[in-house]
This record gives sequence, structure tokens and C-alpha cells, in this order.
Amino acid sequence: MSGWRDAILNAFPGHVFPLTLVADPDGLLVEEGIQEALRERGFEVLVYDDPVAFRYIYESRYRSLWDAGQSSEHALVVRSDEEDLHALPYDLLQRGRSLRFSLADLFPSLNYGVVAALDTQHWDALYQSQQDYHPGELGERATRTFILKHVFDTDPELIKTPADLLHTLLKRHYRGQRVPRDVDQPFLQALRRRDVFKGWPLEQIATDRDAFFRFLQERWPRYIRELIRERANETYEPLPSLILPGPSSLPYGHEDVRIYIDNLFLEGFLHPIDHRNADLLEGAWAAVGLDIDPDRDRLRRFEKLVEKLEGSIPEADAQHQHWLTFAHRWAEGIALRHLIDLSKHSNLHTRLMALQHNVDAAFAAWVQRRYDGLHNQPALPPVMLHHVPRFLAHHLEQSPTEKVALVLLDGLALDQWIVLRDILSPQVPDLRFREEAVFAWLPTLTSVSRQAAFAARLPAYFPDSIHTTAKDSDHWRQFWVNRGYHAPAARYANVVGDAADLDRIHEMVSDPRVHILGLVVQKVDKIMHGMELGARGMHDQVRLWAQQGFPARLLELLQDHGYDVFLTSDHGNIEATGCGSPKEGMIASERGQRVRVFESQTLRAQVDQRYPEAISWTSRGLPPGYETLFAPSRGAFISEGKKTVTHGGISVEEVIVPFIHVTTG
Repeated sequence: MSGWRDAILNAFPGHVFPLTLVADPDGLLVEEGIQEALRERGFEVLVYDDPVAFRYIYESRYRSLWDAGQSSEHALVVRSDEEDLHALPYDLLQRGRSLRFSLADLFPSLNYGVVAALDTQHWDALYQSQQDYHPGELGERATRTFILKHVFDTDPELIKTPADLLHTLLKRHYRGQRVPRDVDQPFLQALRRRDVFKGWPLEQIATDRDAFFRFLQERWPRYIRELIRERANETYEPLPSLILPGPSSLPYGHEDVRIYIDNLFLEGFLHPIDHRNADLLEGAWAAVGLDIDPDRDRLRRFEKLVEKLEGSIPEADAQHQHWLTFAHRWAEGIALRHLIDLSKHSNLHTRLMALQHNVDAAFAAWVQRRYDGLHNQPALPPVMLHHVPRFLAHHLEQSPTEKVALVLLDGLALDQWIVLRDILSPQVPDLRFREEAVFAWLPTLTSVSRQAAFAARLPAYFPDSIHTTAKDSDHWRQFWVNRGYHAPAARYANVVGDAADLDRIHEMVSDPRVHILGLVVQKVDKIMHGMELGARGMHDQVRLWAQQGFPARLLELLQDHGYDVFLTSDHGNIEATGCGSPKEGMIASERGQRVRVFESQTLRAQVDQRYPEAISWTSRGLPPGYETLFAPSRGAFISEGKKTVTHGGISVEEVIVPFIHVTTG
């Protein structure tokens, strides 16, 4: 560790202080590098946000041991996001030492309010720039300009042409950068002063990634028409009118723009179009955005995507955002893979198997190093499933809408979401999908991960129901009651996902008392547990279910009744191969195909030694006595060599799940 982290980590010398209280209004302690370093030094960070939940962990894991004269396994750091520690209980204030950390101390020459708007992932670049350029004391506007230039590689004064602007926005949105609106003001003001950008929807395309890609997609057919017109003299039918305002043509062929367009089509941000004379552009660079020969186009796209994936696997110390970005690209690759007969392309199949092995190994290494600190990340935007209800509550507070629905498609992997999305888009053209992803809870079992999603808490807080989903409804209702809503306002329902369920859902959403809906749809999970045709069969069955219309009709029903809809999943799934079934008798408290759960590390060790490549996992986010053993790589604890589609393990497909905001217009 180096740089800005040193000032914080120097205050935690090993196991000297059993209890430390930290006022941390800017979230410095929950930055991933800090979290990892503190765990390595023997500290556990516990956020004080729910007094009842906090007291449960504090009393059971710490105070009871200290009062008995014993040492706890970890020293405790209690983090408050308040400016001071006055809200903490008196007994903690008496027992622990007190510290305070602030961005103002790390960036003394920059405006605090502007810096505080940045996401934690940008602090390293900002700190290094501060060290390199010694900017002196800057006001608000100068701080914004400094950050735009040195963190987001944007100099507003250099953007003078449409190609300049597109290049800047392509860099921003392709990388998934979120530039706070406050920071972006000098950029937008400079653009508004230039006549060339009059009529452009600058606010939308600069700040909204989805809107920017729609802006590009809408104008792509016009660009293709002009290219074809250069090669053939014919009359064209009028194109659909543009929804987003702005110029009708864009310089896609400019060298600074074109370098991104290929990747956007490759990774599914833009979608190829049909044209009756598409063959005239065969061999041209723009053919990447045309459906010419579907089978050949898919194969070419898949080959390029494999190459892209091979060079972009995140490192073991990567920030979680890098894995979320990679997961989308990986999911696009999986969805394409199941549309191609790889038996005819043995070299490509060999590369894919090697890539899959490398992805699994890298992700498992990252999980063991960084995953256990994710639960402390801020819930805005959500990083883990248990953050989602808090995010929805904030969304309701900030949004003019009065209703919100969380639709949890049980077992839907991110690659299967792509299959579903591609069916939904033509079925309901007015729907828009703002696609993000979150981390499910490990182990990726329904009773753990789905329960966390509806309880809005770590699994450590519901030890009595950790092996069941019977409490989901109670958890969901209690969360919203604690937020000040009357109990009838929050409803929970669990349906199969067949047409007959729509009447029941219609009855619920028609109730004027209901403003918050938590809905579990079981269909994908049921398909998975009955699947005998592997991962390709899963895709085929999800596609068939979507074509039958239930997902589209459900989303239309919720939209028609005024609900703002968010869609997610509790875990994904993979095709796994049996590595043998442990004969553990009664010592395992849960026997999943991808994971075994034991009441102690001693019991787990009796099975672990027979599977040297299995991963033993002890998490502070799980209850005591919940010790897990994950099957190795793509293995399953079933008869050796047997194939299955299942979940519970550590793979990207099981852990990183879709989080989609469904909008219209």
C-alpha cells in the first residue's frame, strides 16, 4: 500500500488496539485496498448503521469475549459515516479509541465538496495528480476542471468538433466512467458555448450511458444508408424518425471514433442492423454493424470477443468495478458461444477452454482476497444484493414515482439475461434497459443470497433462517416498515412465471395500498434444476420461456400500474462436471452440488483433505458455524464425470448477477 492509504493504515499497527471507533463521513475505510490491508493486519470493519443489527454482532463476537478476559480473533473497527462519533453507544465510546478521517485531509488544496462527489475508484488517480502537479489551492470551478483533465482525461477547451465530442464520450461510456454532474459542469458549459453543438442532447448523452448508446444506435442506419448510396444508385424508403434530438448524421468513420465502434458492436452495446444491400459493404469496416451472413458474423464476432477477453482478465487486486465490467463482456461471449457450433472450430474451442480456466482461477483468487470487504461498500449504487433495498428506498425518496417493484428472477445468470433481453426488446420496443450488475452472496445458494436481497442485511444477521427461504416475505416487509412505510404498502409474492400467475400479480398491483412490490419468479431456477441438456439447453429454454410472453407481459403490467421496475437475480448458474460425492454422513449441514456447509472448520477439514483443489471459505459476513467448502473450478459434488447445471459456487457466472432498471421511452 502507498499514497493516500498510508495516512490511514499507519493508525492501525497490528493488533495493538482491540476496539477503534472511526468517524468516516467520506467512506475512506470501506475503499477496497484499505479493507484488504486492514484484514491482513487482523482488523474487522463493522459499520454502525443499524443499532439493533450492530449490537447483535458486537455482543456475540466481541464484547462477550472481552468481558470474559479473552481475545477475539480480530480487532474491531467500528465505522460511523457521521462527522463525529456522538451517535455511537456510550459503552463503545468508553472502551475504544477514537479516530477521524476525511477527504479534506488527503486533498487539502482541492475543493472538498467537489472531491467528495467522486467515486472511490478515482482517488488514486486524483492523489497522484495532486502529487505530480502541485496545483495550489483551487476553488470549486478550478477543482472541477483539474479533475476532468487529470482523472477523466477530458479537456473541455479541446473539444471543438463532433468527432472530438464523440471520442470523449466514447472513452467515458465504454470504460463505464461515472462523472458526477457537479464535476461535469465545466465540460457541459464549454460545449454549450459552441454553435456546432446546438441542438445536441448534451446533458443526456454526457451523463447517461444508456442514452448515449441509443443516440449512436438511432443514427447508425443513416450512416449505413449513406455508405451504400456511394456504392449503388437507388431510391430508399424513409428511415424511422429520431427519438433523441440532435444531428441526423455522425462521423462514425473518423479515426478517433471508429476505433470504438467495432468494440461496441462486439460487446453488445450496439446492435447490427439489416439492410437489403448489406452485401455491398462486405469487407468494409462498417460491416461490423450489419447482419450480412448471420452464422459467419456471429463466428467472427465471437473470435474477436475471445481475443478481447483473453487480454482483459482483471488482476487479483483489481477493484470490484473491473470484475463487473468484465462480467458483462464475459456474458456476451457465453451467449454467443451457445449460438455457434464450436465442434467445427477446434482451435477456437481450445482457446475458449483455456480462457475459461484462466477466468475461473483469476476470479477465485480475487474473491479470496477482496470479496469479503464488499459488504461494507456504500449502497449507492448497490454493489451487493443486500444493498438493493436501501438503493430502492433512496430511489423512491429522490424520484417523482411513488411505486417501485423489485423483480427477482431466481437463478438467472448474466448471460441468460442477454438471451432474455434480446427477446424482450422486439416484443416491447418502448422498454429501455439500464444494465448494471451486482455481486450475489457466497455461497450462491438461494437461502443465503436471496434472503440477503430481501432482508437488506448480511447473512450473519439471520442465522436462524440461513437454511430456508421461508422468512423472505417477513424480511421484506420489516425493512420497509423500518423505513416508515405502513405494512400493507409493501407486498411480497413468489410465483412460478406462467401466464396463470399474471392474474394474481394484477390483483396485487391494483390494490391502491401497495406501493412497493417484491416479486420472485421461479421459472429459470426450475428450468435449471430439471436441465439435462447443459448450458446450451438452459439458453434454449430461457429463450422459449421469453418467447411465450410472460416476462414481457409482466413488465408491461407493472409499468401500466405506475411501478418503477428493477430486475435482478439471486445467483447465476454454470454447467459443471462431477468430481465425486463426499461421504460425509451427517457432518455437513448443507449438501449443495457446488458447495458443502459445515458447522466447524474441523468438520470441514475432514472432507477438504479429499479434495485438494476445493476452496475452503470462512466469511465474516456469514453466521458463526457456517463454514463452506466450494467444489474445485467447474466441478460438482456429484458422481464423477456426470454433467449438471447448478449453482452455489464461486464462478463469475454464479456470483455476478444482473441489476437492470427497466424504463420506457
